[in-house]
This record gives sequence, structure tokens and C-alpha cells, in this order.
Amino acid sequence: MAQVGIVMGSDSDMPVMSKAADILDKLGISYDMRIISAHREPDEFFEYAKSAEEKGYKVIIAGAGMAAHLPGMCAAIFPMPVIGIPMHTTSLGGRDSLYSIVQMPTGIPVATVAINGGANAALLAAKILATSDPDLLAKLKDYTKSLKEAVVAKDQKLQEVGYKNY
Repeated sequence: MAQVGIVMGSDSDMPVMSKAADILDKLGISYDMRIISAHREPDEFFEYAKSAEEKGYKVIIAGAGMAAHLPGMCAAIFPMPVIGIPMHTTSLGGRDSLYSIVQMPTGIPVATVAINGGANAALLAAKILATSDPDLLAKLKDYTKSLKEAVVAKDQKLQEVGYKNY
């Protein structure tokens, strides 16, 4: 049973949403990924959001661009955490998406990550799930340790070869 629902309004969002899936895969978290347009398929969208709890989802990651209604509408229907990923747009650089997702009315919170922040959305979902899963918490600690080790290795290379040869 999937613990995380990943939903996007268009296949053009796939490059960002696949980063979320990659992190969940790395951490061993099950997920279900869908393309559902809140505007073009309202009945399918409402069914998705209404049935998410009974499907076992603990968190939904919803990516959307422009008007970006998908995350907020998920949060209005799904009783557990929703993480919104604003998509970069050509007209306003994703600020339209960011504002649409982050400016939710009182009572309908959506945790919002950076524009195109697929990886961070997955990490936030993992941290939410880790509050009741010690094994997942250990995996997250290992992941954080690996980030530090990568920076140390890059600095060590810089110190050895100098910036002109890096």
C-alpha cells in the first residue's frame, strides 16, 4: 500500500516530480504517481483526493504550475499533510505558482517547497513519515550524513587541485 501520493496536473511536470519519486525510492517509501488535472478532470480529481486516505496515503505531494490549484484542492479534501511544489512557468518564472500554493486560506494549510523543489518535497514527506518510523528516521540521518560527506569530498578535491584545475 502506497504511503505517499504524488500527483501532477500535466506530464510537463514530470521532470520535477520524478525527483520526488527518486528520493522516495532511495528511502524505500512506497508511492503512487498520477497525472490528474484539477481543471480538466474535476470528477477524477475529486475521486482521487477523496479516496486517498482509504488508499493508505499519509502524505500527498502535489505539483502544479500557473493557477496551481491542485495542492490547495488536495488539502481541502485530504485530511492529512499536503506538500505543494510550485512549477516554474515561462510567463512569471513560477512566482504565480508559488503564490497560488503558499497563500492558502486559514484552515487549509499546504506545506510549500521551492519552485521545482521535487527532491525537498520528498524529503519533507519522509520526515513527516519518520515521526512514527524509527527505521525511516535512521535512513534520513544516513542521507543527511551522505550530503555532508559529498561536500567534504568536493572541498578536499578543491584543496588538492586548486580552483583553476577543479
